[in-house]
Amino acid sequence: MSRRIHVFDAPDRFVADAIGQPGSRTFYLQASEGERHVTVALEKVQVALLAERLVDLLDAIRERGVELPPIDSGEDDTAPLDEPISESFRVGTIAMGWDVGRGCAMIETRAMVEDEEDPPEVEDDDPDGPDIVRVFLEAPAVYAFTRRAARAVAGGRPPCPVCGEPLDPQGHLCPRRNGYVH
Repeated sequence: MSRRIHVFDAPDRFVADAIGQPGSRTFYLQASEGERHVTVALEKVQVALLAERLVDLLDAIRERGVELPPIDSGEDDTAPLDEPISESFRVGTIAMGWDVGRGCAMIETRAMVEDEEDPPEVEDDDPDGPDIVRVFLEAPAVYAFTRRAARAVAGGRPPCPVCGEPLDPQGHLCPRRNGYVH
């Protein structure tokens, strides 16, 4: 199958969210521009790290003298994911950077590559590489994305008050209580 590269230069929407019950949720990134939308699946930790690193990226850009809007800028998107939710691929790697020419952040997700522990570097124009979703966002949209992503990650199971691990409805074997159910 031929490689698909989805580029969103000015997305109407770029969000992270989860579907399912806490403890068995599936996390998604969804980009929309006009009638076109792409949804990719990823792990909760990938969503959390993406949001954290995007804030770090904008902080670093600000430290270099680039004027950016305040962190509370950008309108929060609280609408559910666009349906139908059809997973284009499962994310393997995520890259991000600052496009100086456009004055915005670039987020790129690449499909997970099966059967390879350390996938080789693939040129963007190589027709045989993994599928890609590349999104360009201005700072207010980045901040709005990170706030929503943080809410999605935090919407899981409550933490155990003793060890901090997630609690299942029936309790869990707490390592700090020598394996007793808490």
